[in-house]
Amino acid sequence: MGSVEISRTALASVALLSGLWLALALWFVLRGARQSAAGRAAIDGQARCKALLDSGPATALIVHPDRSIEAGQRLAGLLGLSQLPSDLDGLSGQDEGLGADDLHSLAGHVRDSAATGASFSLSLRPSGSSRFLQVQGGPAPPPYPTRSVLLWFTDATESEQQGVEIRGELARVTTALDSLSALLEAAPFPMWYRGPDLRLAMVNSAYVAAVEADNATSAIKAGIELVDEADGRNPLSQAAAVRERGEATERTVPATIAGERRMMRVVEVPLGETGVAGYAIDIDDLDQARADLARFVRVQRDMLDRLSAGVAQFGRDRSLIFYNQPFARLFSLRADFLGDQPEFNRVLDSMRESGNLPEVRDYPDWKEDKGRWFTSGLAAEEEDWLLPGGKHLRLVAQPLPDGGLVLIFEDRTEQIQLASARDTLLRVRTATFDNLFEAIGVFASDGRLHLWNNRFRQTWDFEEEMLGTHPRVDALTPHIAKKLRNPDHAGLVRELVRSATVERKQRAGRVSFTDGRDFEFAAVPLPDGNALFTMLDVTDSRRMEAALRERNEALEEADRLKTAFVSNMSYELRTPLTSIAGFAEMLEGGYAGELQPTAADYVRAILESVGRLSGLIDNVLDLTQSDTGSLLLAEDEVDLEGLCRDAAEEARPGAAAKSVELAVEVDPSLGTITGDRRRLRQSLENILKNALSYTSAGGRVLLHGVGENGEARITVSDNGPGIPPADRAHMFDRFYRTMVAEEGRDEALGLGLPLAKQFIEAHGGTIGVQSEPGMGTTVSIRLPRQA
Repeated sequence: MGSVEISRTALASVALLSGLWLALALWFVLRGARQSAAGRAAIDGQARCKALLDSGPATALIVHPDRSIEAGQRLAGLLGLSQLPSDLDGLSGQDEGLGADDLHSLAGHVRDSAATGASFSLSLRPSGSSRFLQVQGGPAPPPYPTRSVLLWFTDATESEQQGVEIRGELARVTTALDSLSALLEAAPFPMWYRGPDLRLAMVNSAYVAAVEADNATSAIKAGIELVDEADGRNPLSQAAAVRERGEATERTVPATIAGERRMMRVVEVPLGETGVAGYAIDIDDLDQARADLARFVRVQRDMLDRLSAGVAQFGRDRSLIFYNQPFARLFSLRADFLGDQPEFNRVLDSMRESGNLPEVRDYPDWKEDKGRWFTSGLAAEEEDWLLPGGKHLRLVAQPLPDGGLVLIFEDRTEQIQLASARDTLLRVRTATFDNLFEAIGVFASDGRLHLWNNRFRQTWDFEEEMLGTHPRVDALTPHIAKKLRNPDHAGLVRELVRSATVERKQRAGRVSFTDGRDFEFAAVPLPDGNALFTMLDVTDSRRMEAALRERNEALEEADRLKTAFVSNMSYELRTPLTSIAGFAEMLEGGYAGELQPTAADYVRAILESVGRLSGLIDNVLDLTQSDTGSLLLAEDEVDLEGLCRDAAEEARPGAAAKSVELAVEVDPSLGTITGDRRRLRQSLENILKNALSYTSAGGRVLLHGVGENGEARITVSDNGPGIPPADRAHMFDRFYRTMVAEEGRDEALGLGLPLAKQFIEAHGGTIGVQSEPGMGTTVSIRLPRQA
């Protein structure tokens, strides 16, 4: 029993052990299967990675520390090698692989990367190939040994070609940009560019000059704008509007260019988000040119409308755009028809209907031929038209540069009629020449005698046969010399003819004949190039001239004697006049006792008469001194405004006595002059007294003064009866009166205005009078005004 139980226990143990081994075997079998699957998956993954690497744009190369290499066969094809070498130096071969220089550069970068761990990039080109390789290198990752280097080779042929094209395009763009920048800089008008923020980013030299900046940088930095907009707008808002619209815009605005206000046409072009560019063109001259052209056309048409010739202008579309009245009258065309701007052919048809075209066999062909005037170039064409009824027209057809046409019709009927009467006129001229008192000879441009009259032949005693040969003036000179008192004067005749024919100058002279006669002669250039030589016997007039000259000298001597007499008499009258004034003043002062009232009135009358007579004597002396040139003027600093007011105050009592209003309007702009204050005031007082003398009670006298244009102008005007034209010419003559002045006044002798004229002219000024009967009188004084 005991041995049997042991065996069951052993069997159980054996069975349990067997189960455990079976279970363990199954676990190992399952684990092996999983590892086998993982291995296969890893192998598949490696194959996929290799396939991805082989199909990728880059090929890897491992350079080990001993310069051995590890790479795929793909690299050999990329480098042009038949097979991949074992080390780095084998990458260069004869006519294959890398060149020696490229391999040396690659080996150096590999060595540096292995030593420093730095990455690098390098471009290589296999020998005999147009392919470019881009190499990116750096330390190889684990598990590769330290100092191993990983190189990635990429075929950059296409990108290199694109790079070459891009670099070429960049060079062309750079050149174009430089050329464009130079063009912008050389542009004669302002140009600018605004960046994305619409502020100035670039300006040219014309812009800098226009805004008067130091340079472009300072103009941009200061943001100096060329145009100052109005109505709440500014250049930035305008540029923003241009960019928002997305299209170029232009506007005309005023701008200050180099300190001068000009009209500018501003054009701005949007450049997308990069900004806005613009330029400005000065159209001030263009507007002026357009205005000048419009005025020229207007003036030209006004001038053409005043011509006696008929003028018609047709536009590019061959419609009538202008005609003058002689054209309408010449061809009997209605104004309403011409006002509708008819076409060229319609105008010809209307002219034909009114019988004002030449008779032609084929009118349509003739009309078509005339239509070619519009396209025949710019050369003018001339024609002569003989119209029914004997009217003869000269036509000038002038094509215009704009495609239009101008027709000018000149009625030559009268000219032809005049030409037909020319022979008659020539005969009349010959008869006229022969019956003139003057001796006449016409010399041609070559100096030959062309025409002469009988008086010319008889005066010089020429033979008719000799003159018939039309001799030159040189051949006539010896014969002329025999007739002259001074034979040398014969050359003067020849010289005058030459001057008139060659130099086209008119000259004259005088000669004396041996028989005592005197002749005045002249050589006059004629329009046809000839010279007219005339001689007039002035013997009698010379004698009369001598007699008149002697008479004039006698009159001048008498005038000098009269002036001396008046001057001496004036000085002589002063002595008794002074005595009379002195005794009268003593009587008035009571030195001879108290005077009765009547006697006192007599004494005052004597003193007034003495004063008036003294003034007259002084005036006469001033006139005589002016005549002899001994009138002396002081050089005072004269305030003209004060002078006018003082003279007015002096004349005011006289005005009040006559009930005449004396008005004074003196402007401070009169200024000052250097002159004789007493003489100037005397002149102004004389003019005022003269105006008051001839102004009736209740009238008005105005003293007006103003400074203008470097001179002072003083006028005295009144509303008196005025001065007749015959008297105005003698107003400044001595002792002349236009009418009887108020009894007892000094002006009755007519010395006031002549003295005023002499004093004003002595100061370099002028005096003038304007007056009409019934319209009053105005006396104007102009004096050079001190600046």
